[in-house]
Amino acid sequence: MTNKQRLMYSILVALAVLAIMLGLSHLQNIGVITEKTFQYIAITVAILVVIINGIMRRKVKR
Repeated sequence: MTNKQRLMYSILVALAVLAIMLGLSHLQNIGVITEKTFQYIAITVAILVVIINGIMRRKVKR
């Protein structure tokens, strides 16, 4: 994986996280999920992003 590919994947991951958070926020506002559920899902998403970023960082060819 080149640095350019990693950048593209990073942008894609950031957009996906933004979409997930906006969706969760909407679900919370209409009462489908509680604040606690929102927090747990948000923390899980953040941990997954850190793991994905670490994997991508190791795959960059220097």
